[in-house]
Amino acid sequence: VQLQASGGGLVQAGGSLRLSCAASGRTFYGMGWFRQAPGKEREFVAAIKWSGGLINYADSVKGRFTISRDNAENTVYLQMNNLKPEDTAVYYCAAKERGNFYSHDYDYWGQGTQVTVSS
Repeated sequence: VQLQASGGGLVQAGGSLRLSCAASGRTFYGMGWFRQAPGKEREFVAAIKWSGGLINYADSVKGRFTISRDNAENTVYLQMNNLKPEDTAVYYCAAKERGNFYSHDYDYWGQGTQVTVSS
């Protein structure tokens, strides 16, 4: 299983970035985004169920971030708007085979992509 995350970069506060996570030729029960800032624990950002309409966001990103999927491309996106310096982190995508959608336990993890928001 390969999860290829991309789209990170350096942006000024208030700017936008879109992260992508391409899954290797298969679909999963759910996919999510997590982030880890220097010196902090990894935290949940957003998740989407591959079939159906379930979506979940961390309170800190609600109204600014949007998770979506492209079934044909087996890709999940994270559109990040109105970015803040506190959004600076390495962002990871993850996939789960089954289980509780709202659980933060995932089976597979991609490599991270750095997002840096300057003030």
